[in-house]
Amino acid sequence: MTKIIISGGGTTGHIHPALAIAEIIKKHIPDSEFLYVGTPDSLEERIAKREGIAFEPITVTGFGRKISFSNIKRNAESAVNIVKASRRCREIIAEFAPDLAIGTGGYVCGPIIRTAAKLGIPTLIHEQNAFPGMTVKLLSQNVDEVMLAFPDAASRLRTNVKYTVTGLPTRAHYYQNPISRHDAKHKLGFDDSPLILSFGGSLGAKTINDIAKNLIQFTDTLPIKINHIHAYGKNGGAKNGIGNFCESLTQAGIDYNGSDRLMIREYIDNMNVCMSAADLVISRSGASTVFELQALGRASILIPSPNVTENHQYYNACVIGKTGGAVVLEEDELNLSSLQSIVSDLMTNPDKLRQMERDAHIGFEANTPEKIFKCVEFLLKSANTDES
Repeated sequence: MTKIIISGGGTTGHIHPALAIAEIIKKHIPDSEFLYVGTPDSLEERIAKREGIAFEPITVTGFGRKISFSNIKRNAESAVNIVKASRRCREIIAEFAPDLAIGTGGYVCGPIIRTAAKLGIPTLIHEQNAFPGMTVKLLSQNVDEVMLAFPDAASRLRTNVKYTVTGLPTRAHYYQNPISRHDAKHKLGFDDSPLILSFGGSLGAKTINDIAKNLIQFTDTLPIKINHIHAYGKNGGAKNGIGNFCESLTQAGIDYNGSDRLMIREYIDNMNVCMSAADLVISRSGASTVFELQALGRASILIPSPNVTENHQYYNACVIGKTGGAVVLEEDELNLSSLQSIVSDLMTNPDKLRQMERDAHIGFEANTPEKIFKCVEFLLKSANTDES
C-alpha cells in the first residue's frame, strides 16, 4: 500500500488542489492511503473529513509582516507553535510512515513538508498562483520538486529549484467534453443573447457587486438584449456585511425576480455550466478562476483583489491579460464610465469577443492529471530504487 500525506489550508484555493491531487493518485494507485495534515477545527479539517480522508491536526499560526507590538507578540507565539508543530510532525510521520508528502500552500503545510524532507521522505509542493506564496518559496529549497499552475511562477523562484509546469488540478468537466455555450444557456433558461457572468467569490466583493448593479442598469440601454448572471456572495446578502445586493436592485427599480434575462444568486454551485454559457466574465482573479477561463476559453474583465498577500491576483490576471484574453483593471484605476464603454464595445462586437476567447485559451495546460502523476510516480519509483 502507498501512503501519502497531503497538506494545505486556510482557503479552498489550497484545499481543493490537495484533494484533486489525491483523486489523481487514487485513480492510478487504487489502494493508496491518504492522511491530511492541517489546522484543527478548520475548513480543511471539515472538507477532508467530508471526503472520508483521515485527518491529523497541527497548530500553526502565520507571522505578521508589519512591525507592531501586536505582531511582535503574535510572531513570538507563532515561533513557539512551529517548534511544537515540528515535534508533532515527527510523531505523525513515525506513526503513518508515508511514502510521499505533498503540500499545496498555506502556512500549515510548512512544518509537515519540511519535516518530511529532513527525514528523507520524497516531497512535492504545488503552487496555484502566478506569484508564489511565502510558504512555497521557503519550501522550494527543501522539496524534491515544485509543481506550478502557471509558467510565470518559475521566474519568481530561485534558479536552482526543480519545477514542472503541471497546470492547476481542477474538475475535469471544465476541459473534458465541456457543455456548449448554446446548450449551457438553454439549460439555465436563457435564450442565445450575449450573456455576462459576474461574481466576487463565495463571500462576495463589494466592488464586483457595485459593478454588477451598474451594468444591469446600463446594459438595459444597449441596442441588443443582454442576459446576466450574478453571484453576490454570502456577505452580499447581509445588511451588516457589504450590503444587501437584492435589496439594492429593488431600490433601483430592477425586478430581478420577474426578469427572464437576470439570474441573481448568492452562490453559483454549477460554475462550469454558467461559465460555459458566458460570453463575458467579470470577476476577481483567483488561480482557479483564471485556470477555468483558460480551460473554457472565455473573454473576461478581471479585477484583482487588492486584499491578498503580495498582490498575487494581479499576477494571475496578467497570465491571461498579456495574451489578450482578458482586460485587467486594478481597483484603484477602476472607473464605471470606462468600464461601461469596454462592456458596450465587447457586447456589440462578437468578433472581438471570439478573438479574446481564442487568446484566453493560449497556454492552457490540458494534461494536468498526467503531468502531476508523472511527478508523483517518478519520486515513488526513485524512493523504491534507493531502498532496494
